[in-house]
Amino acid sequence: MKSLIKEFTKGIIKENPTFVLVLGLCPTLAVSVSVANGIGMGIAATFVLLGSSIIVSLVRDFIPDKIRIPCYIVIIATFVTIAELCMKAYSPALDRSLGIYVPLIVVNCIVLGRAEAFACKNNLASAFWDGLGMGVGFTLALILISAIREFLGSGQILGHTLFKGFEPVFVFGMPSGALLVIGLLLGFFNLLKNRKI
Repeated sequence: MKSLIKEFTKGIIKENPTFVLVLGLCPTLAVSVSVANGIGMGIAATFVLLGSSIIVSLVRDFIPDKIRIPCYIVIIATFVTIAELCMKAYSPALDRSLGIYVPLIVVNCIVLGRAEAFACKNNLASAFWDGLGMGVGFTLALILISAIREFLGSGQILGHTLFKGFEPVFVFGMPSGALLVIGLLLGFFNLLKNRKI
């Protein structure tokens, strides 16, 4: 049980996809304009990570080494299609807001990397908790970046004004603001990591 908890928590803290492994930055930069976008993208990516990790772990002994990457991509694409169709059906506004970045989860380094580096080498329980932990870690990173950008760029979070009279800094709503926020957060997390040593 301790090892399964460790598999889950490593994706949130020790091997966080965004702040430690520095993976999946393309959707992170693009969709982190608002917390709603961050939550939506995080849930979609977590669903795909979890589903693909489970299936890859289950079929790992049946896939020949020569075609494992194309097989992983087909498995991942199946879960991405399910996530995209559900989003189109139940949250069309979020689907329009996220645009092309949901289908691009298919080639996201986090998902393919976990299938190749972990799920194909471990049992179902370990793959499940690893996929869930990585998904939750990615979602939390997106929410943190989105909250900072939305607040500083518009003075609101999820449409609510937190401080009256706050003057937004519009650069944080732009792509350069995303780079600035991610760079500062990466520096902050590296500083924390170095202090522990």
